[in-house]
Amino acid sequence: MLLKPEEFSQELQKGPVGPLYCLYGEEPYLVDRAVKRLLDLALPPDARDFNLAVLYGKECKGEEVADAVQTFPMFADRRVVLVKRCGELSAAALEALLPVVQNPVATSCLILQGEKVDQRLKFFAEFKKSGVLVEFKRPYENQLGPIIRDELASHGKRIEPAAADLLIGYVGSNLQELASQLEKVATFIAERPTVTVADVRAIVSDTKVDSVFELCNAVGNRDLAGALRRLHTILRDGEAPLMLLSMLTRHLRQLWQIRECLDQRLAPPEIEKRLGIRSFFLKGLLVQAKNFDGERYRQLFERLFELDLAMKSSGGNPAQLLEYFLLEACGGR
Repeated sequence: MLLKPEEFSQELQKGPVGPLYCLYGEEPYLVDRAVKRLLDLALPPDARDFNLAVLYGKECKGEEVADAVQTFPMFADRRVVLVKRCGELSAAALEALLPVVQNPVATSCLILQGEKVDQRLKFFAEFKKSGVLVEFKRPYENQLGPIIRDELASHGKRIEPAAADLLIGYVGSNLQELASQLEKVATFIAERPTVTVADVRAIVSDTKVDSVFELCNAVGNRDLAGALRRLHTILRDGEAPLMLLSMLTRHLRQLWQIRECLDQRLAPPEIEKRLGIRSFFLKGLLVQAKNFDGERYRQLFERLFELDLAMKSSGGNPAQLLEYFLLEACGGR
């Protein structure tokens, strides 16, 4: 059966562990975390020397996986076979594994882990009948709050909503990096139970990241001198022009959404709720959003699209193209 990640979590809480699982998706951190949780429930650490087999899709044959699944456990109730990068299993390997999927072994748990699977294949169609498939999609930024809270809860800590927003602003949606930074912050606050904005600023703040945010804010405020100064600093430090273009696009898209809300005469609390922007950030963005009207936003996004094509086709000097865009966005030309 197909399950959403939250449904999968509920099933694990209910128990017992089943014989077949396929955990996959474009967010490796979530997949790794789910596999670890499943493995912890399926097989205690002291039983893994004899009862855990870890294989890799491209490097193993279907018969090898099938033999591992059909091997009887030693000194344990269950044997676990984990196949990483399962999307790389050959057609022949999937064919050899089909009998194991159609007739699961009660004393084994087969876990397939990967980035992509083709559910149109007969193998996965049969897998859904006897086992569990769970896809872990990369979360949007407005979905990161619960993940951050769960991660900090594992350290016995809480976080202020504004601090969580600031952390997302610094790190983005890279969950591996988020987890790493949360571990640092949790260590930094020692016995204190709650992570604050000041803690995030002290530990997570990065000069390059700060400069990129300052560049975006300068554009939003139509501060041409400040924007050019920060652009030159960032490029001098080796930041990729395409990354800067992506951040500028994201920032202006957010301002455009706010401007449309303002044109609809929505109050700040309504805008905060509709767009998922915390009041900690919204105040400054409201000021910036008013600096452009709807037609100007459309013009700027047409220009951003042209810049993206030009940079990817090597049609011009990236630094110069970005300078021209800042002149146009801040100066109105």
